[in-house]
Amino acid sequence: MRLDRFDLNLLVAFHFLMEERSVTAAARRLNVTQSAMSASLKRLRDAFQDDILVLHSKTMVPTPRALTLAPEIGRAIVMLRSLISSGARFDPATSDRSFRIAASDYITTVLMAPLCRDLVHEAPSIRFDISLPTEETSHRLAKGEFDLALTPHEFVDPQHPTELLIEESHVVVGWDANPLLAGELTLEQFATAGHVAVQIVGRNTFIENVLAQRGIVRRIELVAPSFIQVPSLLPGTMRLAMMHGRLARLMAPGFALKVVPAPFDVPLMQEVMQYHSARERDEGLLWLRAKLRAMAARMP
Repeated sequence: MRLDRFDLNLLVAFHFLMEERSVTAAARRLNVTQSAMSASLKRLRDAFQDDILVLHSKTMVPTPRALTLAPEIGRAIVMLRSLISSGARFDPATSDRSFRIAASDYITTVLMAPLCRDLVHEAPSIRFDISLPTEETSHRLAKGEFDLALTPHEFVDPQHPTELLIEESHVVVGWDANPLLAGELTLEQFATAGHVAVQIVGRNTFIENVLAQRGIVRRIELVAPSFIQVPSLLPGTMRLAMMHGRLARLMAPGFALKVVPAPFDVPLMQEVMQYHSARERDEGLLWLRAKLRAMAARMP
């Protein structure tokens, strides 16, 4: 098969067919008709001399050859997209680009929110599509589905570049009338109190992993899906929670909360931004990374 006779658009069709395992779903994502996607599948089969997808019990199953090709073609598509975007001049004043970012509610609140306020006049048409991180975030970043992942360092993919944004402490938070917080909180008091814990899309957070490593077992009474919800679950109760220091101090006044140090050593959490190695020269991403670094440097 000669490259000069190969339609590179077929690689995009292959990519979506492998992700969806369905001609109909792949056609919907590419915004083409089902018959057009079926024709693309036929051309792929002819080009690679392989069935690519075969029907088995009403399910399309990829062939071994297709499974081998999938990661290579995925990386090629990311490279081509980056090459195209890097060739275009980026002007934040006129660009209407949408940046796809994986970020927790914590980093969205303390970093992305003030950045968005700052960019109202400099980049009025720039858009941000922010998703909560999941176990699939690294995989999706590798496939080019995210421009940036803002995440604790322990969750990064070592195959792609990272930059440190901020270091964050963790503190104990509770209702300001909670007698446990009237004096110095002991480890025994911390462990026996009722707690609000956080799991983000079923994944343990940085602080949950630290507690597990320290062998500290709490009495968890509530599990919240995000740190933003924690402050509203504490007033009027004797429950405690562990939160990021910046987020806790930001939200404490509005919920009559008291913030105290943890009764044990907690390592600083390194919050980083990670991007695909193919996007290092992407002008828009270079601009956004610089803005994030500048905003992080201004944070108390």
